[in-house]
Amino acid sequence: MGVALRARRHEWADLPPELIAAVADRTGPIVRVDSTSAGYSSQLAATLDTASGRVFVKGMRTDHADRWTQDVEAAIGPYLAPLAPRVLWRVVADGWDLIGFEHIAGRGADYGPASADLPLAVEGITAIGRLARPGIRLRTARARWGRYLDDPSDAAAFAGDTVVHSDMNPSNMLLTGANTVRMVDWPWVTRGAAWIDAACWVVWLVYSGHPPHAAEQWAARVPGWAGADPDAIDLFAVAQTRYWQATVDAHTNRMTMALRTAASRWALHRGMWP
Repeated sequence: MGVALRARRHEWADLPPELIAAVADRTGPIVRVDSTSAGYSSQLAATLDTASGRVFVKGMRTDHADRWTQDVEAAIGPYLAPLAPRVLWRVVADGWDLIGFEHIAGRGADYGPASADLPLAVEGITAIGRLARPGIRLRTARARWGRYLDDPSDAAAFAGDTVVHSDMNPSNMLLTGANTVRMVDWPWVTRGAAWIDAACWVVWLVYSGHPPHAAEQWAARVPGWAGADPDAIDLFAVAQTRYWQATVDAHTNRMTMALRTAASRWALHRGMWP
């Protein structure tokens, strides 16, 4: 869901001096700080140039309702390398919860119809599907999306043991200079069917200008899609439309409305009335 939760961003200089000092204890002197505008779920996001190298930092205040996302990212991190950045440290002090990640030099993927990035995106989603199930408890796809169906028990069709990233925002798919894919931003990681990330990608592809049938053709290049029950994908398209409608209701902006429209177009393409 990361795109929808726009947390008010804080600047590094606004942090308590004692907290900054605690970070410097782990990194060495901080030479430069560049705030990051991309992403919506963190209250603080910045790249630090330090004596020990570059570090990406995400943070939430400890009294924020979504602070639990920090727990998720800290817990899942050790199971994701090298696909995702390594978790380097965590500092909880002075009302803040900060996580330092390995800095990845790359750019967000382009999902447009003529983009040369699309095969790399397929590789990235395929790599997620090949991750070993981590030794921690994850939310289930059945619980997460079942509430958007007329009969929540129908979400049994979403069940599985695959690691699902679930937030296919192109800014989360970093392409490096070596044309490798690194996936960032994992607070919404879920356990579910092997085709779900490809299905989430369909919505973003339609949002990016693909007609639904062409978006599904790209999704079909992800191996997990081949084993999907078409009826399960129909249900998921409905759940995605209702999920994005709920997101619009809570956080109305151009992006959430356009993603709601994209999901609805996909559901209608599959003959479903969301």
